[in-house]
Amino acid sequence: MGITENYKYGGWEKCVRLANDEIEMVITTEVGPRIIRFGFINDINILGEKKQQQGKTGGDEWMIYGGHRLWHSPEDKERTYFPDNEAVNYEWNGKTLKIIQDIEDNTGIQKEMEITFGLKNDVRILHRLVNKNLWGIEAAPWAITVMAEGGRAIIPQEPYKSGYENLEPVRTLVLWSYTRMADPRFIWGDKFIQLRQVPGAEEKQKIGAMSTLGWLAYSLKKCLFIKRYKHKPDVKYPDFGANIEVYTDSEVLEMETLGGLGIIPPGGSAEHIEEWFIFREEMKEDEEFLERKLIPIVEGTDRRL
Repeated sequence: MGITENYKYGGWEKCVRLANDEIEMVITTEVGPRIIRFGFINDINILGEKKQQQGKTGGDEWMIYGGHRLWHSPEDKERTYFPDNEAVNYEWNGKTLKIIQDIEDNTGIQKEMEITFGLKNDVRILHRLVNKNLWGIEAAPWAITVMAEGGRAIIPQEPYKSGYENLEPVRTLVLWSYTRMADPRFIWGDKFIQLRQVPGAEEKQKIGAMSTLGWLAYSLKKCLFIKRYKHKPDVKYPDFGANIEVYTDSEVLEMETLGGLGIIPPGGSAEHIEEWFIFREEMKEDEEFLERKLIPIVEGTDRRL
């Protein structure tokens, strides 16, 4: 694995590039913390990019930029959208890249990411919220990945079982005021819920769920992205108990996982880990195909976070 500092990407002059023989990741240091590119070397960026915002720095307006970011939940207009338009610090120990944002003026929270490459097509990302206040704050780490447009999110459903003997509920579906379940971008199946990103679509859509299965996937052309997380049954999650959420509009689709919601004491921190995997695989919408093709790939990524 190698690191390249002061790497130029998307109009920014001082990015950091991490790469092994197969995959690469680009992290901005002039704004952030943001992972702005992830993919196979010399192949498409599976992460979405906001072209008109690339290379920009500074200012009081929050900008999406694209890529992967760390927020804190529950979502609040004043708190959550603190602009991350300033430079971040970083440390490299030969194995892990640590990105450190300055303390947010309005919340007293400091955001950190620790990025560690695996041997082949996988990356571990530790997200950390550090409370720099003199009092406790209730929050949950919220890992949000903007995906390249034109693809499809795949959310696994809990195993289907018929019969009256299955009396207990096994999943929670969370809806927002603007969620339209009849939207044709949704594919509602017994084994999977799928949501397409359609460029130019007029309406926003979002769903959340409490899932014990520990993964989400995104399919774009011949590229498959999987993010894994650990479901913790003994913790409280935000948004009616959602630990995964998917949002889409005319330009982006976001795949989101959340850590537990609790009081972060003064000087304390809350952490949430994702593992990313990328494959050269094309996934059809058909459920039988996904069961046959996707599930074995997902099972091969299970490392018990």
